[in-house]
Amino acid sequence: MRGVNKTILVGSLGATPESKSFPNGGSICNFSIATSDKWQSKQTGEWIEQTEWHRIVCKNRLGEIAQQYLKKGSKVYIEGKLRTRSWTDQNGIEHYTTEVHAETLQLLDSAPQANAY
Repeated sequence: MRGVNKTILVGSLGATPESKSFPNGGSICNFSIATSDKWQSKQTGEWIEQTEWHRIVCKNRLGEIAQQYLKKGSKVYIEGKLRTRSWTDQNGIEHYTTEVHAETLQLLDSAPQANAY
């Protein structure tokens, strides 16, 4: 049986995307988006907001589109797959990060005929 690895996020960019191009013609674009959840405490009645940050990776043409159209504060819809990678730093400490490798990107704060890629 195959599992399903699908992530859907709607959030706002925390900074302008960063891109890199490679000698083989490929490219990659990275950015982070924030999603927020808000609820009212049953004990105090106070409103509580929790923000989560998600690292997004767009490759090749999707990354070029992200670099061209997204900026800090842009609202975006992302569909993709979760990927966790690890690396060891110069001090021998192992680090892990989980990213969403985008497959679909939709600009939410553009004109009503917003494009999906």
